[in-house]
Amino acid sequence: MENQGRNRKRLVLVPGPFQGHLTPMLQLATILKSKDFSITIAHTQFNSPDSSAHPDFTFLCIPDGLSEEEVRNPDLIAVVLRLNVNCESSFRECLTRGTNRMEPGDKICCIIYDALVYFSEAVARDLKIPSVVLHTISAATTIVRPILLQLKTQGHIPIPDSMLQVPVPLHQPLRFKDLPLSNFGSLDYFLEVVALTYNLRSSLAIIFNTIYCLEESPLAQLHQRYQVPIFPVGPLHKLAPTSAVSLLQEDTGCIPWLDKQTHNSVIYVSLGSVAHLNQDQLSEMAWGLANSKEPFLWVIRPGSIPGSEWIESMDEEFKECVKDRGCIVKWAPQKKVLAHEAVGGFWSHCGWNSTLESICAGVPLICQPCFGDQKVNARYLTHEWRVGLELEGEIERGTVERAIRTLMKEKEGEEMRQRVFDLKHKFDVSTGDGGSSCHYLSKLVELLTSL
Repeated sequence: MENQGRNRKRLVLVPGPFQGHLTPMLQLATILKSKDFSITIAHTQFNSPDSSAHPDFTFLCIPDGLSEEEVRNPDLIAVVLRLNVNCESSFRECLTRGTNRMEPGDKICCIIYDALVYFSEAVARDLKIPSVVLHTISAATTIVRPILLQLKTQGHIPIPDSMLQVPVPLHQPLRFKDLPLSNFGSLDYFLEVVALTYNLRSSLAIIFNTIYCLEESPLAQLHQRYQVPIFPVGPLHKLAPTSAVSLLQEDTGCIPWLDKQTHNSVIYVSLGSVAHLNQDQLSEMAWGLANSKEPFLWVIRPGSIPGSEWIESMDEEFKECVKDRGCIVKWAPQKKVLAHEAVGGFWSHCGWNSTLESICAGVPLICQPCFGDQKVNARYLTHEWRVGLELEGEIERGTVERAIRTLMKEKEGEEMRQRVFDLKHKFDVSTGDGGSSCHYLSKLVELLTSL
């Protein structure tokens, strides 16, 4: 396989080491492999992907120098900063000396890197290798995030309560409370990452896992700001053949359970791969689901409830109440779940991958953003595209029950279901032959081939 690859142009792809970043980068790698490029995935030791699931790729492990204590650090922003400091020299050495089946002199035509691992651009610039950056968040988040630096300079961050509901100038429908601030660790560290992530110095182009018809305006603004080609080639999961990218073990046993449910009857609940719940939030979510009387599939990650291994702390009365119409799993094959005809709604954290997957499946959402870009996505889902209901404030069982019934049983929910179905159709057209995503993908391949 590798000998055949020597006759092709080699791309080195550097994913960010979190599920929401690994998934789209590996999907992009799969697409570019199908376009006859030879693919190397250069990844950190921290949260490294499963190389056996991708036998057509070469995997290059970058020593990241993280201690056990740093790996366990809940301050993910501090981890990102440390990775970028530690990995620059080791990545440069990997590319110049050749390790992990990368031969010395093996010609690399381009480095495609996640914006989160910005050390890659510095190495590419030093080695005079062309680079392209992949943003795994929406164009809307990307265009608004630099505002955070201005607000900090003006003394408006942390955002005062009096400004939370105020619209952000030139960025409707966002309010100041929707700005993509992180909940993890130091605010100064987070703003440092923002500044470094958006300091595009030498990269030739920007790739977005988005779709032109969904984000035409922010994409145009970004092109004006950066003056480089921009390629909205998403949703990447629609263009890439199925490939295993999950860091967590998927429980496919929920699919036979879904097979027994009626059409559009199930609310699917998953708050992503990072968020945590305290006991009060868990209880309010649980009883809101129980009181709604609707069947549900609920993903609760092991370790996501502080003080519990999994759901042993959950109310036994709740478990008994919902045993015939609830299914709780540790992790689900999400794209299969959303595509299942029994699923009629998605209670989501509104990460960008989940947002795109839900729209692609024609499933409306209940939006519970936890931090960062999720807040921007939730606001667009509820007030721009109007295919979701947002849960605001503290989670309370009565609010949860009403939201589920609105989405699953009432006219408002049916109208959202029709709007998301219309968006799904636009996505299908855009990712089909002659559609915008295929057009931009062809242009990207032309650029990479020319290097």
